[in-house]
Amino acid sequence: MNTAGAGAPAVWLVPGQWLPPAAEKTADALAAGRITAEEADAMGYEQLPVSDGPSAPEMAVRAARHALARAGLPAEDLSALWHAWTYYQGHDFWSPAHYVAARTGALDAVPTGVQQMCNGAGAALRGALHQLTAHPGGGPVLVTTADRFAPPGFDRWHGDYGVWYGDGATAAVAGTGAAPAGALTLCALVTRAAPELESAHRDTDAFHPAPHTRSATVDVRRTKKAFLAAQGGREAFLGRLRRETSAVLADALAQAGLDGAGSGGAGRLSSVLLPRLGRATARDVYGPAVAEVTDAPVADLGERTGHLGAGDLLSNLAALADDSGPHRLAPGAHAAVLSAGAGFTWSAAVVRRN
Repeated sequence: MNTAGAGAPAVWLVPGQWLPPAAEKTADALAAGRITAEEADAMGYEQLPVSDGPSAPEMAVRAARHALARAGLPAEDLSALWHAWTYYQGHDFWSPAHYVAARTGALDAVPTGVQQMCNGAGAALRGALHQLTAHPGGGPVLVTTADRFAPPGFDRWHGDYGVWYGDGATAAVAGTGAAPAGALTLCALVTRAAPELESAHRDTDAFHPAPHTRSATVDVRRTKKAFLAAQGGREAFLGRLRRETSAVLADALAQAGLDGAGSGGAGRLSSVLLPRLGRATARDVYGPAVAEVTDAPVADLGERTGHLGAGDLLSNLAALADDSGPHRLAPGAHAAVLSAGAGFTWSAAVVRRN
């Protein structure tokens, strides 16, 4: 499914994020035996941000306020809010999207919750764009994500194969018409899915009546191990991930009118920012997949954040829009941002700096 295509009104984005100041260091996790030296080398990350107080929705409110301040817009102007997450939001039977809207002050916005795992930001942004293109005069839309991977239900270091999970929240104000200073223009957003792969994160023997019935801590390693055994092994699965990533990126570049060459010039990409899944995944999956489509340089910005659950895509956009950051996108330049989530779903966004 493509959005931001020909004939649609131009959509601008002003991203922001909020990360907790506390962090757990890789060196400390290694010394405590929570990870192995091989895992630390494969990941290549320095630390994971850890919330010692704010819940996921409370962090989302902080990120939302930051994005609104950068956009120079009051929350009262928002027509909708899309909130995405991957893990527990602090209550069992409740709408975190409505909480984020209420605490942000977006009382006239229609809140919607999005649970599409780690492609949550891509899915929420897609929904926001559909609304903006259908009703371009209806007011700006806010997209937020937030996850807190706290014990005892989640082991951020050891709960999954090849993924370390950091706490944090992201946001983006999206609108049409006159863009705020420093905004990004969304040139393309393409999403594709392979629902037949959903069992990678499901116990195939039975459904469970309540959370943590099967195990006290989320154990993605158990489900992935069974899935890979049934699918013909790790290499076959990685091959599928590479093909889908190449396809979604190629479609996004074509929609944006870019030729795939990378150097930052006209019609070229300055960079491709990857999901924050570590050195080995960048080497084995995303690097080769991107190289099939473009020679633009790739970057994994997860060294000090880890994987932010649903938030990697918006955090990467925030890095591109940060005037004081090392990954700032130059005015007029283009970059692509990749996203992927269990299910499986892949998204690729192409943006231009105004």
